[in-house]
Amino acid sequence: MSHEVETMAYAYDANSKNEAHQHPWHIAFTKNSSVPVTPDMSPEDMLKKAGIDWTLDRHSQFIEIDGKRIPTGKDVLVRSTDHKIMTHVSEDWHEVQNDAFVDFFQEYCAEGSMEMTTMGSLKGGEIVFACARIKDMEFSLARGKDIVQPYFLFSNPHQYGKSLDLRFTATRVVCQNTLSVALRGFDSETAIRVNHRKAFDPDMVKEQLGIARTHMDSYKEAAEFLSKKRFSVENLVNYYKEVFPSSSKKEDKMSRQAKIAYDVIDTQPGATYEQGSWWQAFNSVTYTVDHLAGRSDDTRAVSALYGNGRVAKARALDIALEYAEAA
Repeated sequence: MSHEVETMAYAYDANSKNEAHQHPWHIAFTKNSSVPVTPDMSPEDMLKKAGIDWTLDRHSQFIEIDGKRIPTGKDVLVRSTDHKIMTHVSEDWHEVQNDAFVDFFQEYCAEGSMEMTTMGSLKGGEIVFACARIKDMEFSLARGKDIVQPYFLFSNPHQYGKSLDLRFTATRVVCQNTLSVALRGFDSETAIRVNHRKAFDPDMVKEQLGIARTHMDSYKEAAEFLSKKRFSVENLVNYYKEVFPSSSKKEDKMSRQAKIAYDVIDTQPGATYEQGSWWQAFNSVTYTVDHLAGRSDDTRAVSALYGNGRVAKARALDIALEYAEAA
């Protein structure tokens, strides 16, 4: 089975007193294709260490009929390092090169508001990503023991029909769960998506970050609210059934993932923080998605950030808030 993670570099600081700075959220990824770097590395240098300093070269596509080459009106994007065809695109498609990460993050890193933590390539280069820790938005629960760190994730898919995705995410340090920042299902409120029908303008995106950033403040309020509200065993079971619905027609049947989340609620890392609260319940779901579900570490990680896992965590947050409000 091929790995979802192709190449990756991550910031590692063994001397830091803050455990989260030693191992950022990427820890769920396989380490086999990961390169540790110093936490003060520039975006440009990390791009090279991550092995994503390649370019996309555009070539016209033809078909051959009776010995004649006829243009199809489509182009192909080819990776410069190995000539792999990444995707087929229309003539009005604006590809975004990987060094857009450098231009975008350089200003924030230079002024000290962000610190690069991870860059990498997924699914054979179909998705490249860069992630930076936001230094001034960290918060904690359980009297300072349960730390939540915010990150900014920039995903650049080299796939026709897929948009650039720039979003805030968060990590619960004690267990390295990636948490959903989407509230009430409005995922578009916390993400900025830019299609390829026009050239990428980093300045335009930066103007929108202030609006999206306010949702991190809302997320903090939601986390604090969940930590103060208690669940009953009956509501907890119903919660897992809603988050991880079963395909069985039996109403009392719990799905496999629901059972896993139920079983780890008191054994997951950080289970003693705000024990018995909906914050504990929500994090049993994020822990299940990030660390226990799926076939391997890297398939879990890709799902948690881009696939069904991310959807499940967003749904879990919404449903937890509904139960907490009724408590």
